[in-house]
Amino acid sequence: MYPVCISLRDTQLLLEVIVTIKKRKFCFAGDRRKIASIEDAAQGNCAMNILTRLAMIALLMGGVVTAPAYADDARSCHLQPIAASASALQHTQTVGVLLSENTLQNLQYLERYHDMALNGAKDALDSRIRDAFVGSSDPELALDWLMSSLQQQFVSVTVYDNLDALVQAHPDVVVKLDTFNRLLTQRNSLVEARFSARFYDADLQYIGKAEGAIEQELPSVWVHNQAAPQIAAQINQQRDLQLNALKQFDVSLKALVASS
Repeated sequence: MYPVCISLRDTQLLLEVIVTIKKRKFCFAGDRRKIASIEDAAQGNCAMNILTRLAMIALLMGGVVTAPAYADDARSCHLQPIAASASALQHTQTVGVLLSENTLQNLQYLERYHDMALNGAKDALDSRIRDAFVGSSDPELALDWLMSSLQQQFVSVTVYDNLDALVQAHPDVVVKLDTFNRLLTQRNSLVEARFSARFYDADLQYIGKAEGAIEQELPSVWVHNQAAPQIAAQINQQRDLQLNALKQFDVSLKALVASS
């Protein structure tokens, strides 16, 4: 897949077209290529569809946001998932958390996507569609949820910048937290959410893993004849998908602690 480059001037021209359509209330009426007033178009859907689609393209093409490739963090990190520890997980334990390389890259990806949703195509994108993009790309959603889940199971949970700092703190349990998201773009409709926590004892021997993962092909939001509420509802599905994967993680974590 090759990135598509669009110049600042091209983006400005596209936005000028969008604003012109919006101000003059014109729409293209079907295949006849005639221009009619929006009042003459059935419920104004024609202008809404054109404006919405152009604005969405400007929003998502003004800067290409591509999800990072997912790496098998079990192979790339120093903590290998070899079931060698006889230690049990207990609610009274302290936990030290490390964020995987996947997680750090995923945060950057979500921040870029979120920023584009907030600031791209200002005053041209329907507010319902913008709110759906913004809400479904919240960079803090998954990490806040995962940390809250861990805090409900253990007496204390602390995130460390690196393994050396964590080892010096001597927590009872070490957790490697791994997250990955892939969101909607004009060239991607496969939405993914993967969350996992690998547990190790104080000697860095593997205990077990809690996880939640969902991927789903969503309907394209760039098709003809869709009103803004329909498009927003489709975009919101990617937030729902993330929440379902996080709920899976909760169930998996509780089962892991209970079985230890």
